Amino acid sequence: MSGLNKIIINLKKEISSINNIKKLNIFKVKYLGKKGYISSQFLLLKKLTKQEKIKKSIIINNVKKQIKELIKKQKNKLEFNDIKFQVLNKKIDISLPGRYIKIGNQHPITIVINDIEKFFIKLGFKITASQEIEDIYHNFDALNISENHPARTEQDTFWLNKKYLLRTQTSNMQIRIMKILNPPIRILTSGKVYRNDYDKKHTPMFHQIEGLLIDNKINFLKLKGILSLFLKYFFKKKFKIRFRPSYFPFTEPSLEVDIMRENNKWIEVLGAGMVHPNVLSNNINLLNYSGCAFGIGVERLAMLRYNIHDIRLFFENDIRFIKQFK
Repeated sequence: MSGLNKIIINLKKEISSINNIKKLNIFKVKYLGKKGYISSQFLLLKKLTKQEKIKKSIIINNVKKQIKELIKKQKNKLEFNDIKFQVLNKKIDISLPGRYIKIGNQHPITIVINDIEKFFIKLGFKITASQEIEDIYHNFDALNISENHPARTEQDTFWLNKKYLLRTQTSNMQIRIMKILNPPIRILTSGKVYRNDYDKKHTPMFHQIEGLLIDNKINFLKLKGILSLFLKYFFKKKFKIRFRPSYFPFTEPSLEVDIMRENNKWIEVLGAGMVHPNVLSNNINLLNYSGCAFGIGVERLAMLRYNIHDIRLFFENDIRFIKQFK
């Protein structure tokens, strides 16, 4: 044991003189490496008897363990001294302004949805939400969409099974709202909808905003007035607006709204109409109340506002694209 103590004392003296990590690594190789001191001591055990091997190996392992502890302590000490040196010698100008960390930009789709909601909230509409996984009744049947309508085919719609699908429009909220609320009703909902289509003007998933207004004396004139005010607010400039008759199963009469672009060409921006009696009769007294509804394609309005020609840019997650919008 006296020999062991002598070795440890010498090792402590040697390691205490080490003043950097590089020299410490050399020390580690010298004693713990494949050709180091400890390995050489184990090789000498071959010449000893079994009892002597056991005694000697215990001593060698104790030395090895203590060497590891000494290296660990010295490494911690050197690393601490290095950090302390850097802190004490690093000059900090406290008069300099703090570094500005730029926060992320809102997505243009989010900006447009918020802007649309802001307008309709001022008109007394309340924001609500509806589920994206929908049943046949609320997505088709209750909205007066016939069983042979092409929207029900697998070519147009993402079916989960024979009963449930990914909703094809945000109109699915209409029946649910009529069943839980009594008129007057002013509801706006936004969210993702799904159609089996993909090109530079269509994506399998996109966003819609649906508005529903049910009250006394709601007529076509009021609907046109609301939509005209909205388009002037959204685009913040004067342009020609055209209302033309159209067809939607859940509204009657129905219309589509076009605006005149700079190239003197008309482009459709939204669809609307008076709620069809077959739809409105869900918990609503047709003698006392009438209603109108409108659907807005968010991507369509965003593309027109920001002059974007490919809808797929909204979903490619290119930071350079996102940074352009405020």
